[in-house]
Amino acid sequence: MRVVLDTNVVVAALRSSRGASHRLLRLVGTGRFELALSVPLVFEYEDVLTRLLPELAVKQEDLDAVLDYLCSVAVLQSIHYLWRPFLKDPKDDMVLELAVNAGCSHVVTFNLKDFRGSQELGVQAVPPRAFLELIGGTL
Repeated sequence: MRVVLDTNVVVAALRSSRGASHRLLRLVGTGRFELALSVPLVFEYEDVLTRLLPELAVKQEDLDAVLDYLCSVAVLQSIHYLWRPFLKDPKDDMVLELAVNAGCSHVVTFNLKDFRGSQELGVQAVPPRAFLELIGGTL
């Protein structure tokens, strides 16, 4: 099963070591699911996480290591065509484009309402806890 982790899930995972977001981040690269990434999404992760660094439970070098690891184990997908505009927010469209291009079944996000309609393109938006349950993970 291949998925995209929305930026808000990665932020939550690095804010606290408790919860489904952190557990999912720890499962990346274990074979439980495949993570899809694109260059624009990695840049968004980096931008948002760097701005929020004082609020996170990691240092800059740890953040760099996490991003490097995600890039090393993820399915790196280039975007060959655009679905925009499909959703209300262009950044959400970027995530959905990646999911469609990479053949993902799910976008894992806290913002379910922002991905309303994604199922029309074959991608289901689910919160971290629901996806963790779907893959048989535990907290």
